[in-house]
Amino acid sequence: LIVADALGLFARHGVRVTLSPEAGWAALRDKLAFGSLDAAQLLGPLAIALAVGAGGLRRRLTVTAGLARNGNTVVLSPALAAAIGSADMPLDAHRLADAIHARAEEGLPPPTLAVVFPFSSHNYLLRHWLAAGGLDPDHDVRLVVVPPPRVARAVADGAIEGFCAGEPWGSHAVASGAGRFALATGDIWPDHPEKVLAFGEGIAAREEDAVIAITAAVIEAALWLDDPANLPAAARLLQDRAFPELPLSTIAAALDGRVAAAPGQASRPLAAPMRFATATCPQRAEAAAWLAAMRRWGHAAADETEALAPWRSDLWERAAARVSPRPAMSLATPSPLLSLPLESDA
Repeated sequence: LIVADALGLFARHGVRVTLSPEAGWAALRDKLAFGSLDAAQLLGPLAIALAVGAGGLRRRLTVTAGLARNGNTVVLSPALAAAIGSADMPLDAHRLADAIHARAEEGLPPPTLAVVFPFSSHNYLLRHWLAAGGLDPDHDVRLVVVPPPRVARAVADGAIEGFCAGEPWGSHAVASGAGRFALATGDIWPDHPEKVLAFGEGIAAREEDAVIAITAAVIEAALWLDDPANLPAAARLLQDRAFPELPLSTIAAALDGRVAAAPGQASRPLAAPMRFATATCPQRAEAAAWLAAMRRWGHAAADETEALAPWRSDLWERAAARVSPRPAMSLATPSPLLSLPLESDA
């Protein structure tokens, strides 16, 4: 959205857009639901939650584009990382489970881990990883919500012992020495869909051409972001417009598919780096993975038709027709979240 605005892509497609920074996902959800915002970058599972009324609020949004693939990291406190000991990266969840069980035997409480919102890719991918290691995310750890800009400070202050958040906040925690990199969410589900472009209830019906124009501008911005030649300009733009408190090198590392290094170390390349253009087509088959995870953890019980109704690839098709070159449509690798949980997972 920032790139589309800065490059004049919204104006090129004939629509005037004002970007509004929001302090947290709960406030953004409420503003979108009650009409204070016409559209927003939104957590994919949150669009499902609103469609089925999870969390006590029901709205039928319209999702016209995905905004990225991958892009989140799991970071642990130095103390928790030390309790695990030397381990290959990405970290095997069984190693974390061993450390957690050992501290439980000593009578110590479960570690507190943060996610950015209950209905988020961060929450469901972290839960899946923990369960794969034999941990019960609702009993063996304490999951709390911390806004992404605050996670590094929360780890440094001892309020939490780890988190799953979008970049560059994980890199910031590692580079500042507050945390230790454990794995990326792309290690859990390679090329998983991330946030989406969502319009408020009824907007697509009333302002269809504007919705398509905004979507086309976002698709063009995604293509621009995926061009390696634009990485330096993108990093500077995001520092100016989104992350003025972060070093340029930290932002650039995230865009380049690397995790910023701890002091005195080299940055780490990710097996599944953040990508943009191949994410833009909103596909229900991918959204169904989030729904499966929400059902697994008791967060949604609605039928699939209602839950996935916001995903409108038909509107994306019309927007993509206005863009040259047309972005490729692609699906992520098969999602582990669609697998039915074994009894031992709980």
